[in-house]
Formats: sequence, structure tokens, C-alpha cells
Amino acid sequence: MGLILKQIFAFIKLLNSETGNISIALGMTCGFILGMTPVLSLHSLLIFLILFFFRIQIGAALLMAFFFKFIAFLLDPVFHAVGSQVLEIESLAPFFVKLYNMPLIPYTRFNNSIVMGSAVVTFLLSPLVYILSQYLIIKYRVTVLAKMKTTKFWKAVEATKFYQWYYKYDQYKWN
Repeated sequence: MGLILKQIFAFIKLLNSETGNISIALGMTCGFILGMTPVLSLHSLLIFLILFFFRIQIGAALLMAFFFKFIAFLLDPVFHAVGSQVLEIESLAPFFVKLYNMPLIPYTRFNNSIVMGSAVVTFLLSPLVYILSQYLIIKYRVTVLAKMKTTKFWKAVEATKFYQWYYKYDQYKWN
């Protein structure tokens, strides 16, 4: 439980930082994909590789993946229905046979209805999640963060020696 709380606090700190909106929104979108699809599949490995090779917030991705796993568990019947519909399309049967006979493609587990359904749903919804998360980050920074920084409590916290020490430490820690 301590690890999750640490991740939540790190995410709040990330939202309050000057980190770019796009990087955080992409992290949240990758977390959405990781959380909604089964972990032990090839496309999850692909998402992890994307996280490590591009400037995407890994902390945001892992935190969102944790929370979306609970939602995905509840949506498994929907994923099963969508996956079954896709896998039972007669015109795609020869294509699926060719895919299954390829070297790495069976490791995606695309022939499982829940895996297929979750992949279809998440990849269709991921642009919407990206746009929504970027909008919410900007809204949070404009409204909540701006109001919080004008309160007397925040100004009192900023005036303390501990805050000034921590702020300097935090700047030097990453350089």
C-alpha cells in the first residue's frame, strides 16, 4: 500500500510541476491501454517499450494502469462480447488463420475473446482518453493549482525554511 501512496503523491507532484501536458497525457493514455488489456500479451510489451524509448511519464502510466485494472475487471463481459463479435466475422477467418501461423503474432493472444475485445475497445478509446486527460491536466493547472497558490496557507508554507530547503534540494537532486 505504501508504494501506491508514494505513486499517488508523485503523480500529484508531477501535476503541480512544470512538466509538459503532452508527456503526462501520453503517460495516462499508455496507462489506460496497459490497465485495460491483459498484462501477459505482446501488445503490453510494445506499450512498455514505447514508454521506455520516448519521453512519456512512466509514473503516470503505471499509476493509471493500476487504477484501470479494476475497471477492466468489471468490463470483462463487455470485452468478451466485443471480442467474440470480431473473432466470429467470417470474412476475417482466413486473415486470423494467417496471423496464427506467423512466428510472433500468436503471442498477442488475439484468439482469446477478452484479449481481442479489450484491445479493440482500448485502441478505439485511447485517442479520447488522450484528449480528455490533456484537457483535465490543463484545467487542473489553470483552476485548482492557480487558486491553491494564492491562498494564505500556501504562502505561509512557501515562507517556511523547510519548504525553501526542500525546493532547493529538489532542484539539485535531478541535475
